[in-house]
Amino acid sequence: MIPQNNPKAARAGAAVITGLLLAAAVLPAQTNVVMLWTSGAPGSESWTQKEAEYTFGNPALKAVRNVVKPSITVYLPSAETATGTSVVVAPGGAFRMLSWDSEGRLVADWLQRHGVAAFVLKYRLTDTGTDEEFAQSQASAAAGRGGAVGTRGAGRGATGGTAGRVAGGPDPQTQIRTMAAGDGLRAIEVVRQHAAEWRLDPAHVGIMGFSAGGYVAVQAALDHTAANRPAFVAAIYTCCENAPELKIPEDAPPIFFLHAYNDPVSASSPSLFLAWKAANKPAELHTYSAGGMASACPNTTSPPTIGSNASATGSGTRN
Repeated sequence: MIPQNNPKAARAGAAVITGLLLAAAVLPAQTNVVMLWTSGAPGSESWTQKEAEYTFGNPALKAVRNVVKPSITVYLPSAETATGTSVVVAPGGAFRMLSWDSEGRLVADWLQRHGVAAFVLKYRLTDTGTDEEFAQSQASAAAGRGGAVGTRGAGRGATGGTAGRVAGGPDPQTQIRTMAAGDGLRAIEVVRQHAAEWRLDPAHVGIMGFSAGGYVAVQAALDHTAANRPAFVAAIYTCCENAPELKIPEDAPPIFFLHAYNDPVSASSPSLFLAWKAANKPAELHTYSAGGMASACPNTTSPPTIGSNASATGSGTRN
């Protein structure tokens, strides 16, 4: 309550309140985390590994590993800039970790500033063990590459190597990829369920993924229901897909591929693009002549090339 018997205090209090209200009106909404399954994700209820964060590279960027409880971190734009379009952002990391800052938070920040609601997906990952075990596996991977694990190297690759573990199942990599893809579909569904609350267009929810996250995004385009079909997809140096084995569905959404020509991990991108075109579905392919893995992602800023293309795809395509 503003004290009425002190005019100066009253004016000062009113000024503070007015300033806070103006700030709330122009600043994007604060982020919050929404769990994808309130009673535990199906198939991993018995997992006991502990989620952990660490930093890598210079400058230090955050990464996450041992994800057991899938979630989305919400980045809503201000009311003045909101377009109604929304994007689930799936970071990469070889299904061993998530490049949370460089392929998640920074991308979401850029989209949020440009009126697109973003939801950074924390999907289930291979168990990489204790901190000591993970450090040892990272050191071994760096030694195999002849250099230190850095911003581009931490956890990268198409399969995640042999250090990761998934409890049970004859094919751990297939198991974890299936779970990760399921988390991507669930994220789209959850965003649609909150469309009214978050002032989103439920028919305009897309997904963008990087490397392993690109696999999650492409799988959403290939295998979905009406409730979780993405309106558009951006597959950024996506891994682990084999175009000849894929059947493009009749309701395949528009898709955007980006990769570097000399990146073996995302070498399937042109073939995936051609598969979409052969099915007479909207698709676009951007290929850098060189750059390798993660060439489109700067270390410290969200990539305008990726962000602007995803935003354009989202705002310009109606299904």
